[in-house]
Amino acid sequence: MYEVLVTGGAGFIGSHFVRRILRRDDVSRVTALDALTYAGHPENLGDAFLDPRLTFVHGNILDGPLVDELMARHTAVVHFAAESHVDRSLTTADHFLTTNVLGTQTLAASAGRHGIEKFVHVSTDEVYGSLAQGSAREEDPVQPSVPYAASKAASDLVALSHFQTYGLPVCVTRSSNNYGPHQFPEKVIPLFTTRLLQGDKVTLHGEGQHVRNWLHVQDNCAGIELVLFKGIPGEIYNLAGGTDLTGRELTAKLLTLCGADWNSVAYIPDRQANDLRYSMFWDKIAALGFRPARDLDEGLAETVDWYRRNPDRWAPLTRTPFATVSAAGEEAHAH
Repeated sequence: MYEVLVTGGAGFIGSHFVRRILRRDDVSRVTALDALTYAGHPENLGDAFLDPRLTFVHGNILDGPLVDELMARHTAVVHFAAESHVDRSLTTADHFLTTNVLGTQTLAASAGRHGIEKFVHVSTDEVYGSLAQGSAREEDPVQPSVPYAASKAASDLVALSHFQTYGLPVCVTRSSNNYGPHQFPEKVIPLFTTRLLQGDKVTLHGEGQHVRNWLHVQDNCAGIELVLFKGIPGEIYNLAGGTDLTGRELTAKLLTLCGADWNSVAYIPDRQANDLRYSMFWDKIAALGFRPARDLDEGLAETVDWYRRNPDRWAPLTRTPFATVSAAGEEAHAH
């Protein structure tokens, strides 16, 4: 039986993952550890709390004694917890490096002391940097452009070093942009959706030609689950296979779903160091049986409908400074 510690378990992707693994009969314990900063909310776990196997712990991955206490009661770790907003990393890079790099070191060191059987470190396609053409493979060098991506690339290397040096059974996943219900409205899809539903304008960087691959959060979680149970220690797995869209193409879909038109869109100067295109090969995860199952148009419609039906979950959040960022080259890897 598996006992799984999920860091960032009340965040966007982490909470979807917790719900997913609770469906398994071979999982006897799940602990969701979350610092409950602005993007983490216990409400994201919803009826998962009805499952007696789930425990929620409010705490920080930098808290060594707490991490040690929790690690001793688990056999596996899935590490989502991270600072993940690109724009904020441009002004608070030190915070990103502290949480993402030192937090990963704290977890990995503790996992080694307690004989953890699998440590899955969740990362992003942004570590490869912008690609004018072609797609990145797992063995390609990392070339991050912004502090957020650099902090994730560094944390990837920290995690993998614990495999090379200490034999900790680490796997790394690098996913393309995620979308779906419950995402904090600083990311482009919930940001645009909530603004359009309120009759406000949205903004596109440059000419809206930045290309991102969009993968439904449930597909990403399915891939991470495969890596947890079937991934080979020491390996990196790209999680892609979604749909490539320019910012302008994505905006057009959201305008239609929200009943708005292009009069609701303004263009602004491009963001500093805004990568034009990300792309990854994903044949390695496909060999484990991964196939994205969610159609983009259906997934977007479902996502917009969730925000339309649940304004009580996001309306208060739009009053915070974190939700005032203009985007459409903005990434969506919030954990």
